[in-house]
Amino acid sequence: MNPVSGSYLSITNAALRHLRAGDRILDFGCGPCDNTAILQLLGFECSGYDDLQDDWHKIPGNKERILSFAKECGIDFRQAVNGVLPFGKHAFDMVMLHAVLEHLHDSPRELLNDLLELVKPRGLLFVTVPNAVNIRKRMSVLFGRTNLPPFESYYWYPGSWRGHIREYVRDDLVRLSEYLNLEVIEIRGCDHMLQKLPAAVRPMYLFLTGIFPGWKILGYLSLEKHRNGRPTELHPKTNLPRFWGPTVRK
Repeated sequence: MNPVSGSYLSITNAALRHLRAGDRILDFGCGPCDNTAILQLLGFECSGYDDLQDDWHKIPGNKERILSFAKECGIDFRQAVNGVLPFGKHAFDMVMLHAVLEHLHDSPRELLNDLLELVKPRGLLFVTVPNAVNIRKRMSVLFGRTNLPPFESYYWYPGSWRGHIREYVRDDLVRLSEYLNLEVIEIRGCDHMLQKLPAAVRPMYLFLTGIFPGWKILGYLSLEKHRNGRPTELHPKTNLPRFWGPTVRK
């Protein structure tokens, strides 16, 4: 765990602003349970859920270390089996997904609908995603370089690609909240990877992104409030042709 990672501070502060000690949190796609552990130690009752199928998870001994760490911190860790969510309806005050949605090969619609079933009425869905148009990516494109993950990491990746499929911008999160029938509480830029910038350029970066928050290095933080209602359902004869054009079969 990197003690200067901005993710720990922004995620923790958001939870402290909107939850009370003892509230239940599900960290979906929790990985090594680092964010989960901090929230657990701050007095929340945390569960973690992950398939542990990334390459680094499979390094001998790593899975055992994660499970041991989660148990030591008091986290109720569940490993994904056949995509079944082993939790009861309305079991959590907040479900959070950090650096998860950008890895999905399919629409997040069904997953998020299922996860919202686990959230109590007026509970929270908390999502962080990378910013598809941060300042680094804008500069890369300006100079003819890719704004996608490095080609070598994609080319040499063993098995099915587990990297970023679709990154997000602010408007995407606004639309996501509308489709899921959620009330937006916060959408803000984050500096989760600020420590990766050379120290000499950090003041300039912070100055520019203070003026243009859409340029933040690691995307937006979205905290949304669950309404009592159903998510918007797409009607194939009305909405889909508008999105995809007249070639969609009726």
